[in-house]
Amino acid sequence: MTSNPQECTHCVMNAVASDIVFDDAGRCNFCRDMSVKLAASKHVDADERDRRLKAFVDEVRAAGRGKPYDCIVGLSGGADSAFALYTARQHGLRPLAVHMDNGWNSELAVNNIENLVRKLKVDLYTHVVDWREYRALQQSFFDADVIDVELLYDNAMLAVNYNLAVRYGLKYLLSGSNTNTEGMRVPRNFNWNKFDRKNLLAIARRGGVKVRSLPTIGVLRYVFDRAVRGIQWVPFLDYVDYDKQRCMDFLAKELGYRPYPYKHYESIFTRFYQGHILPTKFGIDKRRMHLSSLVCSGQMSREKAKGLLEQSPYPDPDDLQVDIDYFLKKMGWSAEDLDAYLARPERAHDEFPSEAWLYDKLADFHRRHFPGAAT
Repeated sequence: MTSNPQECTHCVMNAVASDIVFDDAGRCNFCRDMSVKLAASKHVDADERDRRLKAFVDEVRAAGRGKPYDCIVGLSGGADSAFALYTARQHGLRPLAVHMDNGWNSELAVNNIENLVRKLKVDLYTHVVDWREYRALQQSFFDADVIDVELLYDNAMLAVNYNLAVRYGLKYLLSGSNTNTEGMRVPRNFNWNKFDRKNLLAIARRGGVKVRSLPTIGVLRYVFDRAVRGIQWVPFLDYVDYDKQRCMDFLAKELGYRPYPYKHYESIFTRFYQGHILPTKFGIDKRRMHLSSLVCSGQMSREKAKGLLEQSPYPDPDDLQVDIDYFLKKMGWSAEDLDAYLARPERAHDEFPSEAWLYDKLADFHRRHFPGAAT
């Protein structure tokens, strides 16, 4: 990798992404692909968007008739999931808000979640993981030197949501994911398949840890829940005209929501992982992907995005040392342990047993036989 990797002339993605391809004008495949998605969305006028939203809401209500809830909204405490929950309530849905506490929640995230569910009058289910088990699992991932330590949280979060959907007989999991703010595909080398339960268990086993209480979900279970049980994971904010800054301003004014400096910083570990571990050990700044999505959707200028990338992922340098100290104490590490971890080379996830190949094979089959359908 060069010290100054080529950067897209339209967004701020660069050649750190292993599967990036530039055209003759220097524009990358990531923003070209996202532009296609955005164009399809922008061809929908306000009346048609409202009609589609109403039709979807009616469908969710009908499926939930006679049940205590008609849908689930995963609630991280971030702006996207907060606005998804607000939108669901505004349109008369009866969501169960679901949160997973892995021991790394920031105080601000806890306050935002409590405030949201109280003001929106929704039930909150919080799954609290066993911290000793979770810390041992994280240690296994650190010892393995694989990139996606967040696979533990993300897979468990998916499992919790699907388990609750089955428990209550619900068909719809509404998420805050959306094309406008995160429609850019994640580069292959930035993370790992979130349904790869086999990989998670193999890395845990290598570290001498047995998964006893952490919920997990694999590829075949996901396919069964989707194809047989008909459970849909829906990017709900694609049904509305979602401008992130405008919506954050609204949430702050109407619901007392307090924002975070960057996406996914509602978790102390995610903040430390994305702001320090990823760029230091793996040479990856995920802000490029998040900011590029905003550039492509016209919610931020490329110049502003480049300016933000020149700043530290920690807007206040003092926060980094606070998070380092917190991380060391919570994990039981010394400063030398952290330095040694950051200095070791990366190992690939597929050096360990994996079912990601199965997900890719099934997704490819789905694309070929059901073109245009979501995978």
